[in-house]
Amino acid sequence: MTSNAGSKTRAGFWVMIFAWAMCFNALAAHTKVELLLSHDTAVPGQTILAGVRLRMDEGWHTYWRNPGASGMPTDIKWKLPPGLEAAATQWPLPEKLPEEDLTTYIYHGEALLIVPITVAASVPPGELTLSAEVSWLECQVQCLPGAGKVSATLKIASTAHASPDEPAIKAGLEKVPLSGAGSSANARWDGPAKDDSRPLILEWKTNGPLAEVDFYPNPSESYELAGPTERVEAPPGMVRLRKMVKTLDKTWPHEITGLAVQNNGKERKGFELRLNLDGAAGASTTATTAAPAPAQSLWLMLLYAFFGGLILNIMPCVLPVIALKILGFVSQARDDAGKIRKLGWLYGLGVWVSFLALAGMVIAVKAAGHKAGWGMQFGNPQFLVVLTVIVTLVALNLFGLFEVNPGTKIMDAAGSLASRSGSAGAFFNGVLATVLATPCTAPFLGAALGFAFAQSAGIILLIFSAAAAGLAAPYVVLSWNPRWLKWLPKPGVWMERFKVAMGFPMLATAVWLFSLAPIHYGGKSLWLGIFLVFLGMSAWVYGEFVQRSRARAGWGWAASLLLLGSGYLFALESQMNWRTADPPTSNPGALSAKSGIPWEAWSPEAVARARAEQRPVLVDFTADWCLTCQANKKIAIEVAAVESRLKSINAVTLLGDYTRLPSAITEELNRFGRAGVPLVLVYPKNPAQPPIVLPEALTQGIVLEALNRAVQ
Repeated sequence: MTSNAGSKTRAGFWVMIFAWAMCFNALAAHTKVELLLSHDTAVPGQTILAGVRLRMDEGWHTYWRNPGASGMPTDIKWKLPPGLEAAATQWPLPEKLPEEDLTTYIYHGEALLIVPITVAASVPPGELTLSAEVSWLECQVQCLPGAGKVSATLKIASTAHASPDEPAIKAGLEKVPLSGAGSSANARWDGPAKDDSRPLILEWKTNGPLAEVDFYPNPSESYELAGPTERVEAPPGMVRLRKMVKTLDKTWPHEITGLAVQNNGKERKGFELRLNLDGAAGASTTATTAAPAPAQSLWLMLLYAFFGGLILNIMPCVLPVIALKILGFVSQARDDAGKIRKLGWLYGLGVWVSFLALAGMVIAVKAAGHKAGWGMQFGNPQFLVVLTVIVTLVALNLFGLFEVNPGTKIMDAAGSLASRSGSAGAFFNGVLATVLATPCTAPFLGAALGFAFAQSAGIILLIFSAAAAGLAAPYVVLSWNPRWLKWLPKPGVWMERFKVAMGFPMLATAVWLFSLAPIHYGGKSLWLGIFLVFLGMSAWVYGEFVQRSRARAGWGWAASLLLLGSGYLFALESQMNWRTADPPTSNPGALSAKSGIPWEAWSPEAVARARAEQRPVLVDFTADWCLTCQANKKIAIEVAAVESRLKSINAVTLLGDYTRLPSAITEELNRFGRAGVPLVLVYPKNPAQPPIVLPEALTQGIVLEALNRAVQ
């Protein structure tokens, strides 16, 4: 880029050069051009991909959309039949050619410029000729203008058919920069202006050491970024660059657009960015993902965390524990106010300590350089086995198979604590409520935790404490107002029956947890079920022959321990090998067979391909252990009306399986300000528009409305 006067002078010069090229085009013989199509047969309403391929002789190069200090970008002038429309050109990642103070952005060897072309629904069957006039500048030491005409034939029929060039088109798409929208990138001025120049700081997060890092600006008529890039010292996991901005119209830009380029030694990638100089990153005109939510106030996020924790009380994950708390309140109605308040505080303390433990996990994971997510402990197979055993013991205790009295030495750490009305029971109720709440994401909570995970350790602890306060609030408030407990039924025989009845939802929770075991252990998870049978027998023998029949207590102890030990050694250790998971391979194709929706595996490349084809995209980030996700799927996504609408608009459906916490999805969730699943996105067919982020709890109407907006 140059000044205004220089730009006008050079523009006139290149007009003259290209006029000469019409007469002396034979001089430019160092670049070959051809037209590729992803399909040789298309159906009306389909979007295909066209690729203009430039092949340059060794030592010669052509230019990117921003050629830099000299050169000219390749220009494509389409001549398309009626009913066909070309979208914006998708440029592959260029190279930077610094020559003293002249920096240019170029292509060596080969460059494939990809253009989505939409076939209108009204186009009749038959053969069509697509053609374009392509002009470029090719340079070695000297520069020569080049021009050529390219064409290809496309057949319109009732069935689409890929062309032999489709693999080359797909390979070219992988070289197109991805979107950096929703990333941590930001820009800020690094001091006052001096004459017509001003220093600018650009920074973003990285996952490891980088051999190359740079920023390539988009062309602009109002400013230019100098070619040299200075890498500035930054905190671990961050890249910080300094570049000089020169104003061309005596005003300073409010945003900078271009490519963040990085190379980790194995692969070189570019990310499209639009950086507001107030620090926010947004989507560029070629973005494939959404801009993130604007920066939020800490106080607002604390309020979100509190209300999110409050709403967790009515989520299906926590309902079994709520039933136990109701039972506990009925029992406490006879106690004095001081004891009731003490138990309420102990319950709240159990919730708070558990949330602090979760916050500590998040801080530790981040400190180790990994991505953290809400519910991440459910990706740990050993945690899942232990929790299944604990919840099963709680259910067996509620059924009355065994009781725990003060002084017992076995099974008192888990199985019955939740059903006791004393101090230990109150505290453990808080712990269990928190643990069972983590597979669910309540409204407000996802945004608050997504904000927290990107902050310092102190902010993480504050946000988690606010969520804990919300979860514990109803019970702490009730305990401090004992008069309200008088509205509850009087204690009586019904309480024992109610206690047994509450064993069934707790048992259902244990069955649900058990159903997650195949994710980690495959067919070997059957042995966990066998161990649970041994566990149930051991609990029954202990209750029947130790607690209720003292004459046979010794034999009862021996039989109970023998059942428990043999079940553990045979089922869990020998057959299941529970401390070493062997997860099966995920297969999204199997999901499509079950649901009727043709799910494909999510990846940034899959989103980019679909958007390049100008097709709407539905992305469902989900996990098998996420109850909210499963409810959304059954109620709002995999329903006849939504399936029909997806088919009618020719939408691409992508499934992001977060069950085993893949880091790529964790990063994508964080980009959209979410700490965990569910996250459902609807990308409009117009690739310039950002995706629609749906709320955590969905209805069929919400999904259909988003799909309708995506095709407007």
